[in-house]
Amino acid sequence: MLEKSMKIQLKNGLEARPVAVLVQVASQHESTVYIESAGKKVNAKSIMGMMSLGLDTGAEVNVVADGKDEEEAIASIEKFLSGQE
Repeated sequence: MLEKSMKIQLKNGLEARPVAVLVQVASQHESTVYIESAGKKVNAKSIMGMMSLGLDTGAEVNVVADGKDEEEAIASIEKFLSGQE
């Protein structure tokens, strides 16, 4: 299991479209992926769960991945949240 703290650097935060893309990025990986923020922990492969977090630009989140490709999962989510994808 890997865990990494990240800052959301997307211009408009995690609105509906970026959430959908984040769910797609997480779903490409076999590992389980969770996003933690403000005491909530949601499955990053769940659109409804991710929308419930209501994350804005600059928000700090903790990403937890567990599985065969956990390193790749963390890296691809970090790349997306930093606005590089």
